[in-house]
Amino acid sequence: MILLATAISGVGSILGAALLSLTAASRLVERMVSFSVGVLLATALLHSLPEAFASGADPRALFGTLLAGLLGFFLLEKISLLRHSHHHEGDGHHHHHGHDREVAGRSGLTILVGDTFHNFADGIVIAAAFLADPHIGIVTALAIAAHEIPQEVGDFIVLLNAGFTKSRAFLFNLLSSLAAVVGGLVGYFLLDEMSGWIPYVLVIAASSFLYIAVSDLMPQMQRKPRWRESIVQVVLVAAGIATIVWMTDGVHGDHGHGGAGHAHAHDDRDHHHDSH
Repeated sequence: MILLATAISGVGSILGAALLSLTAASRLVERMVSFSVGVLLATALLHSLPEAFASGADPRALFGTLLAGLLGFFLLEKISLLRHSHHHEGDGHHHHHGHDREVAGRSGLTILVGDTFHNFADGIVIAAAFLADPHIGIVTALAIAAHEIPQEVGDFIVLLNAGFTKSRAFLFNLLSSLAAVVGGLVGYFLLDEMSGWIPYVLVIAASSFLYIAVSDLMPQMQRKPRWRESIVQVVLVAAGIATIVWMTDGVHGDHGHGGAGHAHAHDDRDHHHDSH
């Protein structure tokens, strides 16, 4: 049951996001970059980080993880850029505009790594909810799928902006969503050991979203300083933030990352051993 719920939650949110972003949004990728900035910033600052800090983990350790995450994603990007430029160094070719775009929109790998961490944490949460009560598990899985959709739309736009084809963007996002299934399995068997790690996993995911928004997407937006374009950008950023706030508002009441829910889940493990 846990495996099914995590798979449906992960794949369902990907399919929902794909329908939205690969139809209308793919024709407006540049405009939708602004929407993605709002989605990524709101997911990190209004959802993932508050839940991590509400878990009771040491704030200093969480801030240290955030710092390490930001520096880690910077180094990951630096390595990929160095490899890319070394590969094309001195080849004597005049590279097409798409090549330059791939180098400029360099956040594809970063968003996939961050999203994988986020999905893994969601899988653990779904497992914990099912072990507490199968009905709570179902509600939690549905709630997570619902609030993941706008975030996955943002991820699709980032990947398309980074030069991914539609099919590659869909495939990589789908593979990333399978981390929720892995998280569900790990949560079922190692909930005691893993529950303490959830806040740190969430902080690492948040650091990737913050890094992409601030280092890659926002500088792209700054290249269009015209008033009209700037107003549209601000409106779309606000729309991205509003979407996450609206989608996650009711979710916090349905589930929590860490804390008492996990302890309760472990206590009830024996009563619901058949949930798996």
